[in-house]
Amino acid sequence: MNDGPNLPKKAYRNEKFLNSKDARALRILSEYIEPETRFDDYQVRDTVVFFGSARTLPRDVAEKNLEAARDHGGNIETAERDLEMSKYYEAARELAHRLTEWSKNLEGEDARFIVCSGGGPGIMEAANRGASEANGINAGLNISLPHEQLDNPYITRELNFEFHYFFMRKFWFIYLAKAIIVFPGGFGTMDEFFEVMTLIQTNKLNKPIPIVLFGGEFWSDVLNLEAMVKHGTIDAGDLNLFHKTSSVDEAFDFITKELVEKSLGTPGGSL
Repeated sequence: MNDGPNLPKKAYRNEKFLNSKDARALRILSEYIEPETRFDDYQVRDTVVFFGSARTLPRDVAEKNLEAARDHGGNIETAERDLEMSKYYEAARELAHRLTEWSKNLEGEDARFIVCSGGGPGIMEAANRGASEANGINAGLNISLPHEQLDNPYITRELNFEFHYFFMRKFWFIYLAKAIIVFPGGFGTMDEFFEVMTLIQTNKLNKPIPIVLFGGEFWSDVLNLEAMVKHGTIDAGDLNLFHKTSSVDEAFDFITKELVEKSLGTPGGSL
């Protein structure tokens, strides 16, 4: 029998309760079980995760913005900077395309090493776009924010998620990841990178995850990890936990070699 206007509400239909602090555990559990069900339905066993800035523009958009700034008295310096940074959008797009084509040619019925991003614009869009252009399924793990981060149009519809809790979103990033590529980004990207590095450094992961820092010039400017070694807050060996490059070819070769050697014969995610 359906709930009527004059009948007591079933607990699972009581939105006031479900949105209360008392039901927080149910909401957290939902953000674990519901994604797991969808990943299982599409036989997604593991992913290659792309992190990076939501602000990075495609090259064609950045070129149009620069032209408009020159023609109409806009901020030429900002437009030139955005055009320079657009190289990372195009690199992420190409790398995701190549990794998707490679993964589709692997034997087996499971969807192995599919591209996964944070689901928004910028580098996230580039990754999903490259995978989509290679006719591969891909995932987007979006997050609800006060200023809405809209999902990009290239995510496979059935694998388009929106999370409320950052920590549950991070769980799904890392649980399924068999490789992670970190493109230039801001606080969110840094948070994601250091979260992964902490888990690896403290042996909280039961699987190898090759990490690529893409964009050597950017990372050398903004992240001086050698100084942490100098001051004794990390070991020199910790600098070997990731691979830094500015080459799509090098990133592709490194990731695929690592996946073949360390992950291809193993099942999906684990922490």
